[in-house]
Amino acid sequence: MACTMEPLVKKIFKGILVTEVMGISGAYFLFNKMNTSQDFRQTMSKKFPFILEVYYTSLEYSGIYGIR
Repeated sequence: MACTMEPLVKKIFKGILVTEVMGISGAYFLFNKMNTSQDFRQTMSKKFPFILEVYYTSLEYSGIYGIR
């Protein structure tokens, strides 16, 4: 009775892959919402100012200015 690790490794890989896809989807949703709604940016500045600072910094790195 040889016990292989393949099924366990596949489950772990699938879990990591699903987590990565959910994280990327969430980041895209958040960026898109901040990019299109000034009211949402104002809400983010009150609740999570560090996330808004990351948003502004990423836009400045990409060459987009004047949104602040």
